[in-house]
Amino acid sequence: MTTAYWCVLAVITLPYIWVMVARVPTLTLQTNLVPRKTAEEYTGYQQRAYWAHQNALEAIAPFGIVVIIVHLLQAEQGAIDALALGFTGFRIAHGLAYVANLGVIRSAVFFAGMACMLAIFFQAV
Repeated sequence: MTTAYWCVLAVITLPYIWVMVARVPTLTLQTNLVPRKTAEEYTGYQQRAYWAHQNALEAIAPFGIVVIIVHLLQAEQGAIDALALGFTGFRIAHGLAYVANLGVIRSAVFFAGMACMLAIFFQAV
């Protein structure tokens, strides 16, 4: 198992960390029965954590696909691993910036993560 594959697993787990940040403070049996309705009522950091959860879900497929493609094309593994670690770190920073309401930083780390993902893809060229 390569480091890049472990990064895919980490990126898959991130949405669930952010949704726990959003849900745990107000989690009851009743709110757990209607989680989507409850999420519509979040405000402040809980709302931003839920949005980070949704954004993190959207990042899983493209990142996983890119990592698999470059592995199948047998690109240089060291570069793939380093870029995958960078992407994962930027995704963590993205969620933290989202929860902390740091919009400029959130956007900057989002684009840095996208640059890592594109760089992974172009390793196979």
